[in-house]
Formats: sequence, C-alpha cells, structure tokens
Amino acid sequence: MDHSEKKELVELAHVNKTFPLASGTFTALDNIDLKIAQGQMAAITGKSGSGKSTLLNIISGIDQPTDGKVAIDGVRIDKLPEGDLASWRGKNMGVVFQFFQLLPTLTILENVVLPMDFCNTYPRRERKGRAELLLEQVGIIDQADKFPSTLSGGQQQRAAVARALANDPPVIIADEPTGNLDSHTASSIFELFGHLSQSGKTVIIVTHEKDFRHAFDKIIAISDGAIVPENITA
Repeated sequence: MDHSEKKELVELAHVNKTFPLASGTFTALDNIDLKIAQGQMAAITGKSGSGKSTLLNIISGIDQPTDGKVAIDGVRIDKLPEGDLASWRGKNMGVVFQFFQLLPTLTILENVVLPMDFCNTYPRRERKGRAELLLEQVGIIDQADKFPSTLSGGQQQRAAVARALANDPPVIIADEPTGNLDSHTASSIFELFGHLSQSGKTVIIVTHEKDFRHAFDKIIAISDGAIVPENITA
C-alpha cells in the first residue's frame, strides 16, 4: 500500500511511562518515538511484559505518559482534561478486546448502537440502520437480534469490530483480538481488519500471531519498553 500521500495520524515523541514501586521506579515505556500513517495496519509485537499493552493504552488515551508527546490526528491527547479525553476517545478510537466485552443482556444490534447513544454521534432515528449496515459489513447481520452468548467466538469478535466502528472513528485499536480464536477464524478477522485499513482506517493491533505478519504494513517490535531495531515497514 502506498502511504506517501497519507498523513501521519498517530505520532508519539519521546514518550516515557514509569510506575513507582517500593524498590524504585519501573520503566514500562522508554523514549518511544513512533509514527503511524492514516490507513496503515500496524502490529505491536513483543514478549509478555515488554510494554505492548501500555503502549496501546497510551495511544488510546486510556493511560497518560509520564512525559513526552502523544498526538492523534493533530490532537495532543496527553494535554486533554479527563472529561474531554473520554468524549474524544468515544468519537476517535474504536477499541476491540481479546474477550469481546459485549454486554450479555443486550442483543448484538443493541451492543453496536450503544456507542452511538453514549456519544450522540448520529441522530437517534439513524442509529439502528447504521448498526445494521455495520453488522452487514462484518458479515453477521443474521445474528443482529441474538444475544452474545449464543454466538461463536468469531461471530462475537466480528460484533465487537462492528461496535468499534459505530462512531466512525479514524483509529481502530485491538489488543490480542485473535487470542481466543482458532487459526481459520483468526485469519478471517485479520482479513476484516485489512479491509478496514484499505478503506482508510488506521488499525493498530497488539498480537503474538507470527503467521499473519504479511497482513501488516508496519511491525513495531517492543522489548523492555523500547522499540527494537527490527521495526520494519512493508
């Protein structure tokens, strides 16, 4: 994919994240410099405890850096007050979790409508239609009126992707989204993320999956909180 025309959507400069411990200070992220362009599909890889999830939390604004700059689409999210940050995140970040995190008492359709209700991004009368369109896009419109517990893992993850897209955010982030899925289902989920990036979404995925390296435009390898040199761009 040619990204020469695409703007840098995610930009981190000199980002550090430290946590106080009884024995001193633990450095979770160490001087991270990172740029991800609009429409890129990027993987964050590394061993457990290397800092992958911390990095994802900093990019999504769930966590704040100890110091450094975090800009998403030109907005300095490290400078936003907490209340503004929550509202910003609802509209600009779609989050997909390893364990789906669908609300069990709502139907699949209602789960997808929920983020639109929270952020008031679309007029009320349009929300159901938009949710149906998204479920069609991820291939599970036939499951719209069912509850999450009746769906397979792959179907639940597709529903979670549809929900992440509800407010049409420019960035989709996913933490081990295929960790609980068999390889065939995982492959179809990565394909779905690939389509999203081709449509202009920036997709950032924490993954251990070695088999799908070819699916990414950019691999960000992390070790001991730092980006290691085999960071490659396809």
